[in-house]
Amino acid sequence: MTDRTSQRPPNRQLASLIAEAGFSNAGLARRVDQLGVEHGLDLRYDKTSVTRWLRGQQPRGTTPALIAEVFTRRLGRRLSAQDLGLDACAPVYAGLEFAATPEEAVDIVSGLWRKDTGSQAELRRIAFTPAGLVVPSRDWLIGRADDRVARGPGSGQEAVPEAPPLLRVPAQTRGRQGPGGRGGPAREPGRRVSAGDIHALRSVGELFRSLDHAYGGGHARQALVRYLEHEAEPMLRGTYGEALGRRLFSAAADLTRLAGWTSYDIGAHGLAQRYFVQSLRLAQAAADRVYGAYVLVTMSRQAVYLGHGREAVQLARVAQQGVGTGAAPVVQALLHAAEGRGHGLLGDARSCSASLVRAERALEAARPGDEAPYWARFFDEAQLADEFGHCNRDLQQYRAAAQHAERSLQLRGPAYARSRVFCRTVLATARLGLGELEPACTLASEALQQASEMRSVRALEYVRDFGRRVEPYRDATPVRAFHERAASLGIPMG
Repeated sequence: MTDRTSQRPPNRQLASLIAEAGFSNAGLARRVDQLGVEHGLDLRYDKTSVTRWLRGQQPRGTTPALIAEVFTRRLGRRLSAQDLGLDACAPVYAGLEFAATPEEAVDIVSGLWRKDTGSQAELRRIAFTPAGLVVPSRDWLIGRADDRVARGPGSGQEAVPEAPPLLRVPAQTRGRQGPGGRGGPAREPGRRVSAGDIHALRSVGELFRSLDHAYGGGHARQALVRYLEHEAEPMLRGTYGEALGRRLFSAAADLTRLAGWTSYDIGAHGLAQRYFVQSLRLAQAAADRVYGAYVLVTMSRQAVYLGHGREAVQLARVAQQGVGTGAAPVVQALLHAAEGRGHGLLGDARSCSASLVRAERALEAARPGDEAPYWARFFDEAQLADEFGHCNRDLQQYRAAAQHAERSLQLRGPAYARSRVFCRTVLATARLGLGELEPACTLASEALQQASEMRSVRALEYVRDFGRRVEPYRDATPVRAFHERAASLGIPMG
């Protein structure tokens, strides 16, 4: 990767920050390269590259934003490419930033919505980075709700601010989608947001949530993202007072988390991570601390799925610390169960059991009529039994795993079809662990059939995980029947 030649004067801003951070030229280059690797980039900068930057040359592509992130991590304060005297661009990893202001948060997340138009193969190439979990969760924990979110006449803010160079989009791409594709006239500025608009956002969220539970994240994910781009963004850039603005940011946070969840379900983990970070920031603007904790739990669950148990535990604990003991019992149960899943993945049976016991006690403390957030209502006895089943499976406590998975399936309603696939596969794995090969393969075949009817990479991966576990018995009749069923459905087990 080469840099643009420039006649600019020496970059004194960059020189000053290098001195403050205590970097050598080689040390800075090495950290930029390392951060690039986290995001799937092969940069290969060296001390000579940094010397050129100090002389005024501008690095290409995503590098200015990567350099800014290196300094942000080192110095503990948010720095942009402009702060370093560098030209900004729209980086591949845009979306991992925890914005300093609500306006910046809107610019970042709307940039993600616009970019999220590629194929699934392209989306999966956006790298997930465990290191990218640290700064947002820390900033959320120590941060507080923004003092002001109101926009429009009398609010002290312009209706439509200019986007910063980091995520600036050409005017011709900011119009609504027309018959011939992107383009068209720019959106009318200053749209006044009403309470009805907020209700519409909430209703759309419930619709897409139901589709996700029943048919998988890939079923209507792109429709959700386009709705965010063409409906939610004009509202966020519109006119509203403080109270309505908080509700607007809360609804946008929920839809953005759902966009991340559906991305996670199709295996686009880097993109999902970016949506989760931005949902967390929108929740802070909404002054909705409890929803922010839910976003962190969502991030924790993704970390478990990807095998990052330590990060999963940390995220769940940050969520617990952030809300304290004042949250509704069902929320407390959800937070403790998420921590338990992380401990289970790490093989820490004692800590896992302690977390699950806390979750169970919290759920038992819930009373009919308690005010539980709408997004937490799924966490009931069926879900808690599912959590126990997953943890016992990970700890190779197969008899307990089977008991809890069976209970969850008995209690879980048909609307949660994908969750039933997960739980049925956990039960199959538990039966396999108990030496019950034929029942295990029968259960797995049922889950396979159900997964084939969804657009969910996770559902298929659950069944493939069973296929890997049963491989030592591949010559047995039940296993051959399972593989034949997979082949008939066009689902490879390799």
